[in-house]
Amino acid sequence: MTHFPDDILDLARRIVTDFAQRGLRVATAESCTGGLIAGALTEISGSSAVVDRGFVTYSNMAKMEMLGVHDRTLADFGAVSKETALQMADGALYRSNADLSVAVTGVAGPGGGSAAKPVGLVHLAAKSLSGRLVHREMRYGDIGREGVRLATVRTALDMLIEVAQT
Repeated sequence: MTHFPDDILDLARRIVTDFAQRGLRVATAESCTGGLIAGALTEISGSSAVVDRGFVTYSNMAKMEMLGVHDRTLADFGAVSKETALQMADGALYRSNADLSVAVTGVAGPGGGSAAKPVGLVHLAAKSLSGRLVHREMRYGDIGREGVRLATVRTALDMLIEVAQT
């Protein structure tokens, strides 16, 4: 039994169907979503043709060790930043057999926010081997932990579709 809303499953189904037909493979790099993007994709039958791997890098050490995020990036900009999201997407793409990657890092709440980085702030990046790169800074607001995480999954799936366009 699935726990994903229908709109997320529809996006995931669209990706799996389209990417399988085009021979495209995906890697995810997830912090605040904790694997939900990969989970949504693998909820769809046939996803094994599309999903290469997912990296759940919740800690800064995991971001550095698994994805190659630079310690200087984390020190200068923080884990929740455009710079970190871009390096996460890069690391997921080049440390996998994927054609596309999506990365997310944010503050899901209910705590952990600050004036500069409030609850609901998420940085997302998607990248393709062909060089397409998309970054989005989303400010979902304090809509609850589950709300922020599901909104992030929706945006990430949209970005995969966008970065796969030729």
